[in-house]
Amino acid sequence: MKIQSGNYVLSFENGGVEVTRGDQLLYFNRRPVYALIKTVLSITEFYDAPYDKAVQDGLRVVAEGVLKTPTGAELGMKDVYEPADGGFKVTRTTTVLKNTDDYGFASKVSFVLAASDNVLDYEYFSPANWYKQNEYSKPYSMGYDKECEYFWRNEVNYTLPLFAAQNKASGEMIMLSRWAADVGMRDMNFVQSEHIVDRKFTIGAIGISKPESETINYLYYGFPLRKKISTVRQGLTIDYVYPGTDGQLPRMDRGYNVDYMMRTKTMTRVYHPMEEGFSHTFSVGVNFGCYDGFYPMMKDAWRTIYARMADPIFPVDHERHYKISMESLAALTKQYGDSWGLPFSCQLPQFDVSSVSFQFGFVGQQPGIGYQLIRYGDKYGRPDAYQKGLNIVDFWVRKAMTPFGAPQNCYNPTINGFEPMPFWTRMIADGLENILDAYVYMKKKGEDKPDWLAFCMKAADRFVRIQNEDGSWYRAYNTDDDSMRMDSKANTISVVRFLIQLYLVTGNEAYKKTALRAGDWAYENTYKLMEYRGSTCDNTDITDNESGIYAIFGFMALYDLTGEAKWLEALTGAADYTETWTYCWSFPVKCNWPNHPFTKNPISGQSPVTLGGGGGDMYMAACAYVYYRLYVMTGDAHYRDYAEFIHNNARQANDLYGDFGYAYPGLSHEGGHFAQQVFNSHYHWLPWVTYIEVDPVSRLYDTFGAYDIAGAEKLTPEERKERNRIYDHFAP
Repeated sequence: MKIQSGNYVLSFENGGVEVTRGDQLLYFNRRPVYALIKTVLSITEFYDAPYDKAVQDGLRVVAEGVLKTPTGAELGMKDVYEPADGGFKVTRTTTVLKNTDDYGFASKVSFVLAASDNVLDYEYFSPANWYKQNEYSKPYSMGYDKECEYFWRNEVNYTLPLFAAQNKASGEMIMLSRWAADVGMRDMNFVQSEHIVDRKFTIGAIGISKPESETINYLYYGFPLRKKISTVRQGLTIDYVYPGTDGQLPRMDRGYNVDYMMRTKTMTRVYHPMEEGFSHTFSVGVNFGCYDGFYPMMKDAWRTIYARMADPIFPVDHERHYKISMESLAALTKQYGDSWGLPFSCQLPQFDVSSVSFQFGFVGQQPGIGYQLIRYGDKYGRPDAYQKGLNIVDFWVRKAMTPFGAPQNCYNPTINGFEPMPFWTRMIADGLENILDAYVYMKKKGEDKPDWLAFCMKAADRFVRIQNEDGSWYRAYNTDDDSMRMDSKANTISVVRFLIQLYLVTGNEAYKKTALRAGDWAYENTYKLMEYRGSTCDNTDITDNESGIYAIFGFMALYDLTGEAKWLEALTGAADYTETWTYCWSFPVKCNWPNHPFTKNPISGQSPVTLGGGGGDMYMAACAYVYYRLYVMTGDAHYRDYAEFIHNNARQANDLYGDFGYAYPGLSHEGGHFAQQVFNSHYHWLPWVTYIEVDPVSRLYDTFGAYDIAGAEKLTPEERKERNRIYDHFAP
């Protein structure tokens, strides 16, 4: 018997299931009735069996079987397969028919990858967790150590609950996903351990596995306890495990492991109770496709699940929130001796100042806030805010420049000087762009600031001078002699937009030429090799979301300047990658701080920073403007919808209008972790949090005359396209 979706056919024979396209066998499972058992010895054993029967019911196939363990326990499994959502939906019900002395169970829906059982023969996609082969992840991230047997991760760590595997040679892809965003709250009386039984746990895990025919249980000091069992591996499989279990991850917190067991791991499992009559039911999406490369596969996989599971749009009065936020920034800006700026961090909700230190970009964004205060004060009749903005920019121009042409990155008023920090390429680019924006704004209103322009030009001349032969720059440079500090070149694209815009202001062809050379390097390396890494200056040179954001900024500027198709190609590739770092679904999360917006609001709109998932911040709010511009450029309505999603939902973490009692209304915490369904955070505010929210609003208004996406949509398509040509009138 068979059922079909598109070109892919599911066939049921001899107790198993096969997936074919044409005459080619792509995936199969000879023994799909599978369970993990927590035994009386408190170790995990796993067993499988074929279906006992399968019956076709119209477009559906109902397959059933009973799994009998060596101890005499029996689990009945019923799987319903049906075409749905461009693929198939599989609904499994598992019932405990008989038990002797086992403690718990989990079941698994899986497919064997027929082409190869070598993990390296595939590229993988789990959003914010695994891209291609995860070459640039931390050693304790899933997928870094390819010698593992279990690459599973609880789906709440994924920004959408999906995992895809694509064969490198054929382009064939299989994807498993949770069917609906219907996670319940786990039992808070349980403390996570090596393997616990929790009847309220409704989270699944998705990934791949290639287990040996033996158990694996890591004892608390790292010893891998193994026991031979009769179950025989069928090959490399893609799996949905329910309830969820985090697969093998390197252990980080046992110092003596280096001497005792060397490379030890953890594997955290959750089970449902092995009680006679207990049953659980879950549904999984199964999708297939064949793609010419990783980018199109990733894009289609993400959009398929986004369309099914994305949260509703959170309502926000963006004009009101923008003005409240700007008033808060103005109030927080103060004079410290001969310097001007905002505190580095303030504890919420009372805004107790915990650190005073000014960063040129990145998490400080002092010149950026200075520019926004200038604009806000001028346009909205707030002379105090306007003057504070001028004071911030004047301070950096007066104090930060070095003889090398690299601005210092971090000023501390306590020492009346700069903290020892490398010349970070990304951080310098942040500050320079905003000082140039401030210069252009003032020039257009008739006030020349030649020292601001000279500051930008001296820094740009340095980038021209130190550019590597291949067009790149290093991630960071030493402050004593401007020599290379970190040899990664992945941040090269972050400088491009600044140089292009300075070219538009000055007409200096050297800046344009340098930007194009850097763009060519980034096209071949950042975009084509998917090396979006190293933009977070407080992390190692690993895959992150901000590198994707800066690739969008750079490639968009190149396309704005030249109109060349290659830059639009790279731009859309970077945008499709970066989008996958946003939690677009929600699940219940307990928040223990009564003033926090997450006591009432969902977590969708938050975005992890580096690989590993499990939490996030609101950095994607910075991209609402560029995604809307990309929609105008391409006509792809998904970019418009996603722009509205991040413009609104990222603000679910905000005390939008002062309703939660923050000392300064409109603001938000920096970020936090919530994959354990309990929100954990430093619960503090940093300047970047508000900067990345007000910046796209100001740009959206200046370009399209609206504070939100709905307002911009009121323009005619012709008006939007005309206004979107921002470089036609960028220079004063």
